Amino acid sequence: MRKITNHAAAGLGVLALTLALTGGPTEAHGDRVKTPTLTGWASLPALTFVPGSEPSGAALGTAPVNGIAAPWADQPVQGFSGVLRNADGTFDVLSDNGFGTQANSADFLLRIQRIAPVFGTSTVDVLGGVNLTDPNGHVPWALVRADRVLTGADFDVESIVRDADGGYWIGEEFGPYLLHADRSGRLLAPPVPLPGVIAPETAARTGGTANLGSSKGFEGMAKSPDGRYLYSLLEGTVAGDTAGDLRFNEFDTRAGAYTGTRLTYRLDAPNLAIGDAISVDANRFLVIERDGGQGATAVIKKIYLADKRDRNRDGVMDKTLVVDLMNIANPKRIGGFGTTFTFPFTTIEDVIILDDDTLGVLNDNNFPGSAGRAPGVADNNEFITIRLPKSLDADKRILQQR
Repeated sequence: MRKITNHAAAGLGVLALTLALTGGPTEAHGDRVKTPTLTGWASLPALTFVPGSEPSGAALGTAPVNGIAAPWADQPVQGFSGVLRNADGTFDVLSDNGFGTQANSADFLLRIQRIAPVFGTSTVDVLGGVNLTDPNGHVPWALVRADRVLTGADFDVESIVRDADGGYWIGEEFGPYLLHADRSGRLLAPPVPLPGVIAPETAARTGGTANLGSSKGFEGMAKSPDGRYLYSLLEGTVAGDTAGDLRFNEFDTRAGAYTGTRLTYRLDAPNLAIGDAISVDANRFLVIERDGGQGATAVIKKIYLADKRDRNRDGVMDKTLVVDLMNIANPKRIGGFGTTFTFPFTTIEDVIILDDDTLGVLNDNNFPGSAGRAPGVADNNEFITIRLPKSLDADKRILQQR
């Protein structure tokens, strides 16, 4: 097992990222490219663990999965399903709910990790993080742990934005719920359900009727430029809605309630899913859309610009392709890859705007279950930067959000 601990190289990670975005080892800032182009690649090994944490993976059995056998003595640093930028050039990333299901994730502690990519050496430093907890008893039903540290059997956290006080709004899938936590990961209020939508996990607990598929809750969440509104995007279609149509729900953080405004994002096909959604300005969002393939079977891994103004009046958000993640130019052969770079992972769940011309994208490696980069080898967590041929012209408040 490889463990990444805090060390001096973290400073190099921040420096390397700054250089990458302002004209250092990759494309010079301001240079135009003709097609989306890879400008940075860094990788965090699958076998990376939180030092001195707690055992995990007990419910996975002992048979190796992609060459890795459970259980483990510590908590894996894995499954990034949301990313935020910090003022010092580091990033906060939200680890996924655990090992894929509610039943096998009771010993996975929900956590926000702090990382720094070091593009000069193609590595990622892990600088620490905070566990999500509920010490004040805001969750009204029984949790797995008596100490009220939240686990992957309690919630399936998938999306994250920062509030005005440096805390976090988190979207999850078992409710689906919105969770509000302070900067130390402590819940500030009870989970907020989405009116009229019930996931199977909540239906089983409450006796209600599920109208949303398992693991189809809040996969993406965007924040308005002024910080007042959240836009939470379901990954799956609610029963009774048109197949492939996803509800994009507006939540007023001042009122602490949904406004009733609901947008519709239409997938290219009903069998696809979304991986993330973030704001570009008051009307536009970046949305990751994907199939369920990996490696040789990965075909559709795309980032769209979705506009809520619906200029063609068809009742769904307008979509414009920004990046095909299976066809990224790599003329400098960054990372040792060929001149066409692909991101062939089952789940790609993180996109962030680094500047008007540059995106950061991360995969969720589903530790240890996914093997998109090499058959039979558990995926690492990869962090890439992509330069765009056309400026996003993002709201400056979005670019400044930390």
